[in-house]
Amino acid sequence: MKILVVDDEKNIRATLKNILEDEGLQVLTTDTGEKALSVLFQQWIDLVVLDVKLPGIDGIQVFKKIKTMKPCPEVLIISGHSDIETAVEAVKLGAYDFLEKPLSMAKILTAIRNIAEKRKLLTKVQQGEWVEESKYRLVGKSLQMEKLRELIRKVAPTNSKVLIRGESGTGKELVAYAIHQKSRRKEEPFIKFNSAAIPNELVESELFGHEKGAFTGADQLKLGKLEIANNGTLFLDEIGDMNLSAQAKILRVIQEGMFERVGSNQTTEIDVRIVAATHKNLEEMIQEGSFREDLYYRLNVVPITIPPLREREGDIGVLVNYFLEQFANEFNVETKKISKEAIEYLNRHPFPGNVRELKNLIERLYILIDTDLITDQNISTFLSQATVPRISDSHLLETQDFKLARKQFEIRYLAAQLEKYSWNISTVAEKLGMHQPNLSRKIKELGIEKN
Repeated sequence: MKILVVDDEKNIRATLKNILEDEGLQVLTTDTGEKALSVLFQQWIDLVVLDVKLPGIDGIQVFKKIKTMKPCPEVLIISGHSDIETAVEAVKLGAYDFLEKPLSMAKILTAIRNIAEKRKLLTKVQQGEWVEESKYRLVGKSLQMEKLRELIRKVAPTNSKVLIRGESGTGKELVAYAIHQKSRRKEEPFIKFNSAAIPNELVESELFGHEKGAFTGADQLKLGKLEIANNGTLFLDEIGDMNLSAQAKILRVIQEGMFERVGSNQTTEIDVRIVAATHKNLEEMIQEGSFREDLYYRLNVVPITIPPLREREGDIGVLVNYFLEQFANEFNVETKKISKEAIEYLNRHPFPGNVRELKNLIERLYILIDTDLITDQNISTFLSQATVPRISDSHLLETQDFKLARKQFEIRYLAAQLEKYSWNISTVAEKLGMHQPNLSRKIKELGIEKN
């Protein structure tokens, strides 16, 4: 937490700086409102301890300018007895609180701890992390899942970097969240960043943040995912899709614990645990020159490979029952049952989309069938709709009709690209050199659906 102390009394500035730094906080000080605003426009501050009576522009004027900033730091007003009425006015305007001089250091520390907790909770809400724990459960009783849980239990309490490997839909985000929840950072933010879902030119701005005026459209300071995750965990999903420039900057964060926002010369220190994930072959990408070898070795301290669903013996039935209850709660309806024959049918399916494909199927069944019992006939009907057919090369070459062969290839190719970029159609269109409306129309024409 970074604090700016604004007071024209040198002794107060020095005392607060010493006490707060002893608490492990980062503290800057200044003696005028003008200097305070200059600092605030140049870098992110979490909390301003602001005296009401200042030379030049007073504390209330400074506070009103702070209120226009987005995001806005918290403000703790301090004042002499004669300025209490003004301090109360500041609280009514939105300041966190005011403390009267001479200052009680115990009250100062209590207020700052409360502010830190408030901001922590606010960050979780803003980032969508205030979710039901059940949605992040690792479900399964297979030997592979037991081994996975044991590995998570061992690595979570450490600060070691983790690289999660696995096919699309296996639950890499769930594993990353489980690591965070069992770590010493569990009360701090868990922030997700998916390189495949963001155009290359915006990756660094989203990840590292940017200064006001850094580029066209940057009309205010923006905190990046990395800075929001400070003291917590940053989950870098699809790290294999990150461009080389961003890779170099993430490497520096890992090595030195510091970075600069886009458009800034000021270095920001950071304490964040990085957990990365990919479904790509990073070793091949290193040989091709599209992934940094030094970053690979920095991330791959503890490798975790998630088994595909087809290799998790006995888990399909457990997952089906879990999803049946989850969607019953979500849709506020009675829990559907599933026949033994339907489970046997599912056990024979290879699930190329893994757990995500199974979850989507159960959701589809809840929406589209009216009966309380799911049968193997229901599974046969709706599973075929949910899965893009996999066409072998030999079958493609044996197809006599050229138009049919071309259509089959387009289905196979576009489905693979959409899965690769997590169905971010604008990104896929950019990668393929197509206009987004044309790609959307083609997807609809070919009947390709998201697993």
